[in-house]
Amino acid sequence: MTAPENPVYPSILAVFAHPDDESLLAGGVLAQHHAARARTAVVTATWTPDSRRAPELANALAVLGAGKPRLLGYNDARNPEAAPGRPRLVDAPLDEAVGHLVAHIRDFRPDIVITHDAVGQLTGHPDHVRTHQITLLAVEAAALAHLHPDAGPPWQPSAMYAATHPVSGVGPLRALLEGVGKRILAVPDSYVTTTIDVTPYTEVKWRAISSHAGEIARERSLPGILARLPEADRHRIQTEHFTRLNTGPVRGDPTQLTA
Repeated sequence: MTAPENPVYPSILAVFAHPDDESLLAGGVLAQHHAARARTAVVTATWTPDSRRAPELANALAVLGAGKPRLLGYNDARNPEAAPGRPRLVDAPLDEAVGHLVAHIRDFRPDIVITHDAVGQLTGHPDHVRTHQITLLAVEAAALAHLHPDAGPPWQPSAMYAATHPVSGVGPLRALLEGVGKRILAVPDSYVTTTIDVTPYTEVKWRAISSHAGEIARERSLPGILARLPEADRHRIQTEHFTRLNTGPVRGDPTQLTA
């Protein structure tokens, strides 16, 4: 018998650019909400269901309890292997991409949507920035019946959050990423509205990250960098930061995502 949904923890739809973003940026929160019997799911903007990274994504989502992959199927801005013959996410018609995401929002009907921040998550990847833009538009459009009418009945999420990294929270990631030639784009501490200690879910989060075996094997990818760290050092990176994006005062406990 399936356990009943826990109404105390809101349902979450996470929208990220690439397979592994979900585990790196919100794996702890997704695991936390799943453990509390809240519904969770992930939309991934790039790569296709028949690509080599799709099985890895499926394994990671199974670890996190976030259902089956929901892939928009666009090409990666820097890796044409992601979706041969398909437009890059950064080149796709904006309204088309928004409509595809609106369909997922209306289908899943989440309380909360999580996505990338406006600067593109530490390294400024163009797919991260574009996913942020698409998600902002889709969350608003999903509530309006006359927009994308073929995408299902309207649904208005109660809140939207951007996963982010404040200057004070980058910690050892700065040296690790700069050591492989990557830049750091952290946001001011004042930009963060919610900081969550995901220590109880460190092992689950790492198992999800490790499911992306292709990235673990790469020298310059963040999963690969983390995999080469001593376990104790890796587990120190266990805080997830978010910015609530919708207007109005922040409600509720600042150590929890609230709808």
